[in-house]
Amino acid sequence: MSLPAEIIPLLEAFRPAFTNPTYRKVLVLLLGTVLAQGRRTVTAALHVMGYEQQGDWSKYHHVLNRNRWNGLRLSRILLQQIVKYLVVEGSILYLTVDETLERRWGPQIRKRGHWRDSLASGRKLNVSSSGIRWLVFAVAVHLPWTPYTCALPFLCLPLTTPKVSAKLGHHHRTVAKRTMQVLCWVRRQLPGWQIHLMGDGAYSVIELGLRAQVTGIPLIAPLRLDARLFEEPATRPRVEGKKRPGRPALVGARLPTLAEVAANKNTRWQRSRLAWYGGETEVVDCCSGVALWYSTGTAPLRMRWVLVRDPKSERNTVAFFSTDIHQLAPTIVTDFVKRWAHEVTFEEVRAHLGFETQRQWSDMAVERTTPALFAVFSLVILMALAFYPNGQLPFTSTAWYPKSHATFHDVLAVVRRRLWTHLLFQTGAFIPHLGLFQHPCLQRLLSAVAY
Repeated sequence: MSLPAEIIPLLEAFRPAFTNPTYRKVLVLLLGTVLAQGRRTVTAALHVMGYEQQGDWSKYHHVLNRNRWNGLRLSRILLQQIVKYLVVEGSILYLTVDETLERRWGPQIRKRGHWRDSLASGRKLNVSSSGIRWLVFAVAVHLPWTPYTCALPFLCLPLTTPKVSAKLGHHHRTVAKRTMQVLCWVRRQLPGWQIHLMGDGAYSVIELGLRAQVTGIPLIAPLRLDARLFEEPATRPRVEGKKRPGRPALVGARLPTLAEVAANKNTRWQRSRLAWYGGETEVVDCCSGVALWYSTGTAPLRMRWVLVRDPKSERNTVAFFSTDIHQLAPTIVTDFVKRWAHEVTFEEVRAHLGFETQRQWSDMAVERTTPALFAVFSLVILMALAFYPNGQLPFTSTAWYPKSHATFHDVLAVVRRRLWTHLLFQTGAFIPHLGLFQHPCLQRLLSAVAY
C-alpha cells in the first residue's frame, strides 16, 4: 500500500516490532481508523479502506487477538518518536499520568470491574460504572499551531480491582505500584533526560515519591492540607564508650498542618503571575517550605510543599508538593498546570477517535485495542507535523464559532484530507493539476459519508 512520503519515516520506525505481513495489515487498520467515522472497529476500518470484499478479512482481526507483537516495545518506539520530533534536546521532558474509565459490559471481559465514574459523580454523589480502568501516560508538549499544552499518550495499562485480581489469580497492584514500575521503565528508556512527572491526588503517595527520588524523576502532585509534616530529626550526640539505646528517630518535631499555615496571619506570601489553565495567566499568592512527609509504616519523604491561594478569595486554597526540594515554588505550580492537557486528551479521544466504541471480547484484543486508540491520537499529531513542518496548519472557522488557532478536530481533518488525496486521487504526469478520479474511489467516498 502506498503512503504519503512525509509520514513514511514516522511509520517505518514501527516496522521492526512486527513481521512484514502483520505490518501491512497494521497500516491498513491504522489508516482505516483515522479515516473512519463513528465506531472504531476492525470492520469499520476495512470498509473505509475498500477491503470489505476481501476474503482474508479475518486475518485483520488476528492482528489484535492472535498475532504476536509486544505492546511495550511499541510504546517505547512511540515515546522515542514523540521526543524526537516535539521535545528539544536538553530541555525538560514533562510527563503526565491519569486514569480514565472505559465503560464496558459483558461477562466475557474478564478484567472488567466496577469503578467510580468521574464524569457521572459529584462532590456529594458517587456513581460507579462497569468497565476497565486504564492508566495512561503522556508527554506534555507545545505544538506550533496552538498556544495550549497538548498531552500525547504513549503508554496505556489496564487496572483491576482487588476482587478481579483475586479472581484472575494475579497479585493486585495499586495505581501507585503501577506508576512505580513505569517510572523505572521510563528512566531506562531515556537515561540522559531530565524528566518531571505530574499527577492528580491519586498519586500523592509517599512510596511513589520515594521511588521518584530514586529514579531521579521529580513527582509533582496535590497535597492534602492536613498532611502530617515533620522537621528533620535532630542529630544525637555520640558519647565515647557508651551506646545509646533505641533506634534513631526518623522525623523531628511535628509541624503545623498546611491548613493552619494558610490560616495563620503571620504567614509570608509571595505574589506572582503564573501560567494558568486555558493558556491564560493568573495572579496568585504562594508560600513554600521543605518538610518531611511521614506516615506510620513508611520511610519519610523529604519534599517541598507549596500553598497557593487566590488574592480575590474566589477559589479555595490548595497545596502541591514536589520531590525535588530545590525546585522553585512558581515552577511547581506551572508544571502542575500542564497536567490539565491530559484531561483534554481524554475528551478528544472520546469525541473524535471513537473511544468506548470498540467491541472486542477476547482478552488480548481488549488489552490491545484501547492502547492502540490512544496511540492513534499521538500519531495523528505527528502526521500533521510531518505534513506541515513549519507549523502553519490550515483550519476552518465559522460565523458562529470564530477560532484563532487549530484544534484537534482541525488536525484530524487535515490528516484525513491528505490521506484521502493520496489514496484516491492520481495526478497526471503531463498535467499536474488534473486529477484522475475513478468510479470505485467515488463509491468509497460516498460510503464513508453516508454510512
